[in-house]
Amino acid sequence: MENVDLQPFDAVVLLSFGGPEKPQDVLPFLQNVTRGRGIPDERLKEVGEHYYLFGGKSPINEQNQALLQALKNEFSSRGILTPILWGNRNWNPYLTDVIREHASNSGARNFLAIDTSAYSSYSSCRQYREDFAETVGTLDGEGLKITFEKIRQYYNHPGFAGAELKCVRDGLSRFKEIAGELDPTRHKILYVTHSIPSTMQGTSERFTSGYQAQHEELIKWIGQELEGGEKLDAELVFCSRSGSPHTPWLEPDINDRMRELSDEGIEGVLVVPIGFVSDHMEVKFDLDTEAAETAQELGMSFLRAESVGTSSPFVSGLVDLVLERVAQVRGEHADPAVINAGTALIPGSGACSLTCCEGAKLKNTVPNWSRAVTQE
Repeated sequence: MENVDLQPFDAVVLLSFGGPEKPQDVLPFLQNVTRGRGIPDERLKEVGEHYYLFGGKSPINEQNQALLQALKNEFSSRGILTPILWGNRNWNPYLTDVIREHASNSGARNFLAIDTSAYSSYSSCRQYREDFAETVGTLDGEGLKITFEKIRQYYNHPGFAGAELKCVRDGLSRFKEIAGELDPTRHKILYVTHSIPSTMQGTSERFTSGYQAQHEELIKWIGQELEGGEKLDAELVFCSRSGSPHTPWLEPDINDRMRELSDEGIEGVLVVPIGFVSDHMEVKFDLDTEAAETAQELGMSFLRAESVGTSSPFVSGLVDLVLERVAQVRGEHADPAVINAGTALIPGSGACSLTCCEGAKLKNTVPNWSRAVTQE
C-alpha cells in the first residue's frame, strides 16, 4: 500500500472537552470549565452532584479514547503514517501539554485538528480555535513555534450524515418493539441538541448558515432518506440550558415539548441526540435520566437512539475531512463532499473569518453540571 502524505501537517490532534475520571476530579474540573465567570465553589459543588450520580466520572474520556483508536485504525488502513494525538480543553490530557510533549520529542510544528462538534457556533467551533491560540501563545513563550489548522464543521458531510441516518433507522426499528407499529398520529421523532443563547445563535449566522439551520438541514435530509414505513413527523428540540432565566436561549426544551406533545395526543417519542457525537454527560443525564423520567411521568413510550460514536461512516468521514483540509491548505483542488437536502447551505472550510461566530463567554453562568455553554 502506498503511504499517504499529509504534509504540511506533522500530526493530527483530536480535540475535545474533557471530563473528570473520579469524584475527587469533579470540583477541579468544574473550576476549569467556569474559570473567569465568578462562580463560587459552593455552587459548583451543587452542580457536581450530577456527576456523582455516575460515580464522579464522565464517560467522555473513554469515548474519545475509543474514537482515537478508531481513527488510528482508519489511518492505518489508508496508509496514513502521520501520528494522531488526543488533547482536551478542561481535563487531562490537556491540549497544551500534549502538543508540548509531541513537539519537543518529534520536532513537529504544524498540527491539524479534528474537533468533536459538528455544528457552527461560538461554543462548538470558535472556542476550540481560541484553545489553539492559547496553546500557540503558551508554547511560543517557551520557544516552541507551532501552527494549527482545523477540519470544517461536518454537519452536512456524508460520513456524519450517513452515520446519523443509521442511528435513526436502528432507533426506529427498536422503537417499534416497545411502541408497536409506527403511527404518525401517536409517535414522533425528537432530534435533540445542546441549547445555546439566542445571541450566540445570532453570531453563528453572520458568516455561516447558523447553528440551528445546520441541524435543521441534516434533519430534513434524514427525513428524505427514510423509507415510507419509517417516516414520522420530526422536530428539533434542545437540552442543557443554563444561566439566568432572563437570558433568551434556543427553545423548546425537550421536557417542556414532551409535555405539550402528550397534551396533543402523542403517546411515544424516539429521541435522537443529533447534536452530540457520543453518549457523554448531556446524553446520559439530560436524555437518559431527565427526559426518560419525564416520559415515564407522562406515560409515553420512550427510546433514545444511539449517537454516532465510532461508527464506520463517521470515522471514515472524519478522515475524508482531514484529507480535504490538507488539499485545501496545499492549494490543490478539493471538491468538498456534502449531502443534498435541497437547500442553499454550503460545506464551508476549515478557514474561518477572524470574526466568525464571535461572542463573549457568559459571566456568572453555571451550567447544569459542566457545560458552560459548551458541549461536553
